[in-house]
Amino acid sequence: MTQKPLLISVVGPTAIGKTTTAIALAKAFKTEVLSADSRQFYKEMSIGTAVPSDEELAEVPHHFIHSKSIFDDYSVGDFEREAVEFLSEKFFPSDPDQRTFKTFVMVGGSGLYVDAVIKGLDEFPNVPAGIREKLNEELLGGGMAQLQSELKKVDPEYFEKVDQHNPHRVIRALEVYRASGKPYSSFLNQKPKERVFDSILIGLTADRATIYSRINQRVDMMMSAGLLDEASALYPHREQNALQTVGYRELFEFFDGSLSEDKAVEEIKKNTRRFAKRQLTWFKKKPAIHWFDYTTDVEEIVAFIKKELP
Repeated sequence: MTQKPLLISVVGPTAIGKTTTAIALAKAFKTEVLSADSRQFYKEMSIGTAVPSDEELAEVPHHFIHSKSIFDDYSVGDFEREAVEFLSEKFFPSDPDQRTFKTFVMVGGSGLYVDAVIKGLDEFPNVPAGIREKLNEELLGGGMAQLQSELKKVDPEYFEKVDQHNPHRVIRALEVYRASGKPYSSFLNQKPKERVFDSILIGLTADRATIYSRINQRVDMMMSAGLLDEASALYPHREQNALQTVGYRELFEFFDGSLSEDKAVEEIKKNTRRFAKRQLTWFKKKPAIHWFDYTTDVEEIVAFIKKELP
């Protein structure tokens, strides 16, 4: 049997050092990097999404970073289609003069987006437009609290791992429930789709205190790098789905006058720590992930991957 090309996916909580490891692995395997970070796609967002620096981007070619606008209607389904087509072309180029890759590195903390590329999205029932419209009316009329309460009641499993402050995600789960009478989580983890590549998942982790400390440091660095100005420029477009993101939402509340700047920064740190906890919950349920401490020398990870190859 012919060996398939290999997709190495680097996952883990935010601020753990995935970008550094992905670049090192790409160099070791003489390949390139595909980003599966659901917010680094957007060219208007750089500081608050921890986009790799110019120096990092120059070390190896990166793809799917700043490839979209916050005004584009771009879903995880769109990403699955585009990323799989991209990898297929890299592994089996239609142009014989193009380089053929045997390995590629994917990196990102957005578990759903990583899963979409590796095994495909789950199939969900069609939702009548009226259900979505009704949920949007309820959001405008009563705010997020009542929608969060309903989701917690009808689908506690998904409630624990979803970004509960993201109206798009909460409404999506509720509309599936109302359309089908079944919880959103019951449609997850269906049979994987066939791919033209094999996958290996590398997870980076640390003890909780270390993760939280690194998150706090990163937020301080973002503020020093100009996150406040970046968020201010995006404030007029705050209703865009791409901006329903930790680091921007809290500063929008500062601009609204409902939070002080110091309190907004505290909230960014707190909500990012909560986000990291949800990421770990998601990834820890994936038995296929091979976990390494974030301080592990990349040569050890490279040796492990080579040992795992058929």
